Amino acid sequence: MANGDERRLVEAAGLEEDRALLGRTSTAERVAAILRDRIAEGYFPPGIRLSEESIGGALGVSRNTLREAFRLLTHERLLVHELNRGVFVRVVTLEDLLDIYRVRTLVECAAVRGLGDPPFRLDALEAALAAGEKAADELAWQDLSTANIRFHQAIVALAESPRTDELMRGVLAELRLVFHAMEDPRRFYEPYLARNRQILAALQAGEVARAERTLAAYLEDSRRQLSEAYSRRVAEM
Repeated sequence: MANGDERRLVEAAGLEEDRALLGRTSTAERVAAILRDRIAEGYFPPGIRLSEESIGGALGVSRNTLREAFRLLTHERLLVHELNRGVFVRVVTLEDLLDIYRVRTLVECAAVRGLGDPPFRLDALEAALAAGEKAADELAWQDLSTANIRFHQAIVALAESPRTDELMRGVLAELRLVFHAMEDPRRFYEPYLARNRQILAALQAGEVARAERTLAAYLEDSRRQLSEAYSRRVAEM
């Protein structure tokens, strides 16, 4: 990729706007968090090379800080370092995809199952669903994908566990790398928007068991559809 293309990629991701978030005490962890979000939002697709010069310049951080952030994201399986070539956004395997859904089912369903007595704090789910519905109305499929991920992050957040929240941020960011395999994003995302609405309605009614059943069915259908599409894409490569 030419330097001009690398700069345009960084500009599209809005990293310069995130520079203020780093403050005077910028750390590799904060840089990694910004890049993780941008990967999850689809700005950096699988296989793309991440330019140290462009990203470091946009965020105003040292090369050492950026390299440490890259190392952290490599450990999270979002990036891969190729000797003498640089750092690239990782291309997920089918086995990775299946494992991601195993983790999602274990964690998301447990978060719902472990809820106490209603009412529940559902503001984040309601906001994510509203953002998804707005994106669907505007035919903004990448925005709908982002809203969907935020909805499921909010499900996990119901457990009020910072460690689980951190785990799922990485898992769902890794999953976003697979979404690029969907040739018809509208056909994939729109039905699951309705399923999110059903999950939220069950939680609003205080029906935890129904919410968990709906969520489990959602995850199984999503896993099957996505793995079939991804298998076809891998076979074509």
